[in-house]
Amino acid sequence: MRALLMAALLHLSPAQAAAAPPPLAPDPTASPSAAAAERAASSPADLDALFVGAHPDDEAFSLSTLGQWNEDHGVRTGVVTVTRGEGGGNAVGPEEGPALGLLREQEERAAVGKAGVREVFNLDDVDFYYTVSAPLTDQVWGGDTLEKVVRLVRQTRPEILMTMDPAPTPGNHGNHQQAARLTAEAFYAAGDPSVFPDQIRKEGLRPFAPAKLLLGRPRGNSQNGPSCSSTFRPNDPTQNVFGVWSGKTSTSQKRTWAAIERDAQRVYASQGWAGFPDVPTDPAQLGCDFFAQVDSRVPFPAPGSAAAAAPTAILDGALTRAAGTVPLGTRLELSPSSFAVRPGKPFTVKVTASGTGELGRSSVALRVPEGWQVSGSGDLGRLKPGRDASASFTVTPSKEGRARVGAELTTERGTGYTDRQVEVGPAVRATQQLLPQVAQYEKWAEPMPQLRGLVPPVLTLPSGGTRTVGVAVSNSGDSAQSGTVRIQLPDGFTADRTEAPYSGLAPGATTTVPFTVTNSDPSLKTSNEGGDYLYTITATGSDGSSVAKPALELVPATTIPQASSAPVVDGAEGDGEYSGAALDISRLWEGSACTSAADCSGTAKLAWHGTDLYVLAKVKDDVLGTRLAASDCKRHWRTDAVEVTLDPRGTSENTSTTFKAAVLPVTAEGPACVLRDADSGQGQQTPGLKAASKVGTGEYTVELAIPFAALPDKVDPRKLGVNVLVYDSDTQDKTGQTRIGWSTWGGVQGDPYRWGAAELTGYEPPAREPSAPVIPDVALSSLDSPQSLEQSVRLGLPLAGGPAAKDRARIVSAKTEQGGVKVTLRAGGAGKAHLFVRDADGTAGSRVVDVAGAGTTTVTVPLTRAASARPVVLAGWQAASGGTHASQARVR
Repeated sequence: MRALLMAALLHLSPAQAAAAPPPLAPDPTASPSAAAAERAASSPADLDALFVGAHPDDEAFSLSTLGQWNEDHGVRTGVVTVTRGEGGGNAVGPEEGPALGLLREQEERAAVGKAGVREVFNLDDVDFYYTVSAPLTDQVWGGDTLEKVVRLVRQTRPEILMTMDPAPTPGNHGNHQQAARLTAEAFYAAGDPSVFPDQIRKEGLRPFAPAKLLLGRPRGNSQNGPSCSSTFRPNDPTQNVFGVWSGKTSTSQKRTWAAIERDAQRVYASQGWAGFPDVPTDPAQLGCDFFAQVDSRVPFPAPGSAAAAAPTAILDGALTRAAGTVPLGTRLELSPSSFAVRPGKPFTVKVTASGTGELGRSSVALRVPEGWQVSGSGDLGRLKPGRDASASFTVTPSKEGRARVGAELTTERGTGYTDRQVEVGPAVRATQQLLPQVAQYEKWAEPMPQLRGLVPPVLTLPSGGTRTVGVAVSNSGDSAQSGTVRIQLPDGFTADRTEAPYSGLAPGATTTVPFTVTNSDPSLKTSNEGGDYLYTITATGSDGSSVAKPALELVPATTIPQASSAPVVDGAEGDGEYSGAALDISRLWEGSACTSAADCSGTAKLAWHGTDLYVLAKVKDDVLGTRLAASDCKRHWRTDAVEVTLDPRGTSENTSTTFKAAVLPVTAEGPACVLRDADSGQGQQTPGLKAASKVGTGEYTVELAIPFAALPDKVDPRKLGVNVLVYDSDTQDKTGQTRIGWSTWGGVQGDPYRWGAAELTGYEPPAREPSAPVIPDVALSSLDSPQSLEQSVRLGLPLAGGPAAKDRARIVSAKTEQGGVKVTLRAGGAGKAHLFVRDADGTAGSRVVDVAGAGTTTVTVPLTRAASARPVVLAGWQAASGGTHASQARVR
């Protein structure tokens, strides 16, 4: 399946394109609302746009845009949420797991409703814990998630797909990355009949290729106010970024869309968002929602044009038609023969156009950077309805770097524009070795080169330490290459050599040239205080040199001494218990800066004795946060806490192979509590793990004893990964404001490679095998969500992106009786029915019933309260033969 998908990512064949018809084009003279009604007439599930996120609230910073589109152009948007966020915090109650998932779904439906979004599709995947690893997310979610996303695209047929950032940018949630990658894959796969063919052959769906794919919150900056879209400057100037100003006033709600969006965000009270401040009342201080276009099968506004800065820029060509442009339903695509091209070496560009209506005599012309050469005829002849025509050009680039190649279409019915990126450089290119998750991302993005290179290469090394740095040298040319690799390090760093040769590098091959790099000046600042220490890599080849600018990052280092006797875990430092250096755990890594040392600061000491590691953290804190119940000693970021993280081998790609424990210094009952979180033993009780605290005026101390046996692998005493992090809350609403620690970077709690490094003096680990991680695997089923069942009935779609049941069951009748509702079901086979009695106030009763086989079954659903006026019964059906179905009946 992966091979089929990769083929689909590259481009649809003519036969596949024919099987994936373009979006239906409504009458362009009709009003926006009439056009939207015409689009939706074919199916109650037909959507114009679809946003795909990982959790409820992921869409919350795009609602200003979705609301404007809905009000001004009748754009009907749906939201896909892969999980219900059961692994997140809860600032409003004790719910967790599936109960929290039900609460968060309620919040999401209410929030997006403020922007006119009615459809929320939950895929029922597990929200296990915070991670920055897309590979781990993919492993936990499993291989059927893409199939579910593709099925939903084929069912709802959206012209525009929107999602999040797929790149492993430091701190970017791995669930967000994976949701975005699934969306990108679905953009190409949904129109390919060879991908998940049973959806077509057995389920009766049709291939569907969306018109545009966009990512939210691209990198760059702009001015606030009505000009925010036209003043946006992306970090990558070849990227197409469109903005929608949030300062526009809603005609129906008489408030700015930014204010409406903020009200929607406050609905996510379980996530501590109820206290979000008001947005500025001056529209000139309000900015844009920005979206980066990854791909488009239809024409779109040319960069720098007035249309590109208009609020309809994303819709133009797919759902709206700008003045003078080609009719809706026109397809326009540009395909370079290669993404990596060489100066002075010709490459081929193919441009293909088609239309659902008559376009007449048509031609295309290329728009390339100054100094490039273009040859070839752009004549497309007469474009009749449904007819494809292509033109090929030979392009010779000059200047090196990433560049945009555009195509301008001219027809008797209007004009159009499209473009693609290419990267101009010599045959031999070199880069610092990539972190595992970055290398995995780059491999994933190979068929979508416009998404490559979003994460600057960085490697960490301990302060005063040494590591091997590999330089990957690749050959994109057509002949073997030989040359040299040279590195120029910044002050404070040395290497065993500054230049090394490579030879006989075959076309398309990559080799690694190693250098041993040392931080020769340990006084250099570490963590985010030091930031990136940039250096230069130069690789030579037969046609010139390539230059790369990667970075090294320093993490703090320490030596953990052996204690002469085991420290007493009592929340205080006894004489001689901790002889090592005190670690500064006062560096800010997320949130608001501490107003003073008294507000939040601290030190930590570590020691080992026998079979245990000991940690003592002294924290200055003038205001204690919410005192949680000891039974609620989880999701520690909601209040004051100290977190200790350990990577036993110092090589973990994600936290599933690490140990993490957090201590709350006070609880509602008084004593400290400790619980593991987001690690190899998520939520597990750990024998021998001890914690204690002492709380004084404006300060507290926590102390832990951590058995080495509790770690998921034996310790490498030369490079144990360690961090001590402090979460500071000065409120009573279960929200934190500040995060400080020892090795500090954004999202560092999920990035083991950025933790500090420690050597354990004299420690020799016993032999042992690594233990398998324990990862939560319970998620709320849509069968147990009345809201999802109601939507399934309204749209006529199965649940959770899965297939429809062939052996269906439906409610024949529902009648009130003493203390309950008698429900009669007629089933086409065996299965399980999830029944809910619903009224205007919510659920009044529920029951799950096993049905042995085809026929009629009558059961009573007990009521937990008296039902109000006009109650209904919902039935969610899980067929034993596979698939789901939902039905509804009025209670009589």
